[in-house]
Amino acid sequence: MTYPYGGEGWLVTSYEETKFVLGDPRFSRALTVGQDVPRMLPLIAPGGSILTHDGADHARMRRLVSKAFTVRRIEELRPRAQQITDDLLDRLPNPGDLVEGFTMPFPVTIICELLGVPFEDRDDFQTWSNQVVSTVGGYTPEEAMHGMMKLHAYFVDLVAKRRAHPTDDLMGALVAPRDNEDRLSEDELVRFGITLLVAGHETTANMLANSVITLFEHPDDMKSLRENPEKLPNAIEELLRYIPLGSGAGFTRIATEDVQVGNALVKQGDALLVVVSSANRDEAMYANSAELDLEREVGQHMQFGHGIHFCLGSQLARMELQVALGALLRRMPGLRLAEPVEFRKGSLVRGPLKLVVAW
Repeated sequence: MTYPYGGEGWLVTSYEETKFVLGDPRFSRALTVGQDVPRMLPLIAPGGSILTHDGADHARMRRLVSKAFTVRRIEELRPRAQQITDDLLDRLPNPGDLVEGFTMPFPVTIICELLGVPFEDRDDFQTWSNQVVSTVGGYTPEEAMHGMMKLHAYFVDLVAKRRAHPTDDLMGALVAPRDNEDRLSEDELVRFGITLLVAGHETTANMLANSVITLFEHPDDMKSLRENPEKLPNAIEELLRYIPLGSGAGFTRIATEDVQVGNALVKQGDALLVVVSSANRDEAMYANSAELDLEREVGQHMQFGHGIHFCLGSQLARMELQVALGALLRRMPGLRLAEPVEFRKGSLVRGPLKLVVAW
């Protein structure tokens, strides 16, 4: 394939080949750092990010930050997530824009509290975040770089504040002094903050809005979930499989040696990008894959990835979706679409600009 930026690379679309590429250490993210590799986004991958490390460096970073995302820690956040949900829905006008009033501020509030980022700064970092995840037809490469630079400066300042005034939030815990071999560098701290802030609200907010739209398109399923709320956790796994959250291919990987991938011989130095939404619709893995089946035993879908870069925040996202969708179904039995939906354009993350609902 010829990509919007960086030239030609392989496109991986089947479930088994996606799982193979994501799980095999011969496909490197680190080799993309600072390189004009085939990619969807205009930004060239910077160093120091958990998204771009391989091997021991990645394991070190993941070990340091994974403590904040254990199942126990996420469950401890559930009552606060429910409180935030109820507060937002109490204030939502009828009819009202679910994106502006709920699906965006809900995960933003949680990730701000988790990281220790002031919620009142949300308009600024949401603008910068939208610039960073922009693809062709969205923001210009210059605007995307501007967003990244503003986010970088923001977290440089936040790290400095945490050093001067320690806190018990996640950024404060990561900044705290520790053994040299078990700590993040200054640049790693900043880039981790950016990664978690952007990923922690963009993906969940759009997945939540897309889930509501999908249930509007399947009213019998919405009715069944309202009557059988215990089915919601499994239904969310099917929604995660079914809904194409990304609007294109994912992060680039570079082959470190010649590797046979399916029927293709990928040569050393070749770039590969996987299409998670295609893998999740692979008929070889999921019968009638283009149909939504909330009773389906989904197994390991690829929405959160696979291998060493499996999404750290997967349990947080699941909890947020359970709380948010559960509350909407329970509190708004007449929930319906009030205006046609307009989707975002030119963004790596697919979702609606507005979602005006009534109940």
